Amino acid sequence: MLDFPQPTHLPCPECGASVARAERAQHECDDERRLDFVVFQLREEVGLFDRELAAWLETPAGLFAAWLAAHSRGAGDA
Repeated sequence: MLDFPQPTHLPCPECGASVARAERAQHECDDERRLDFVVFQLREEVGLFDRELAAWLETPAGLFAAWLAAHSRGAGDA
């Protein structure tokens, strides 16, 4: 039977960093890298939220909410 070669490095499931198999137990995730990794994984949801928000802001309810927010903070005075 044919054995596939085993990779020497694997991605950390928490931060995505490439970690040598021998060093997996000692690996500590960097907080900034972990955040970048999570945001990268959520990129489609973030994009969808942006599109849905933009569409909602064009509705009567969205236009009113934007107007109310602007006037509540005094942006209408400028």
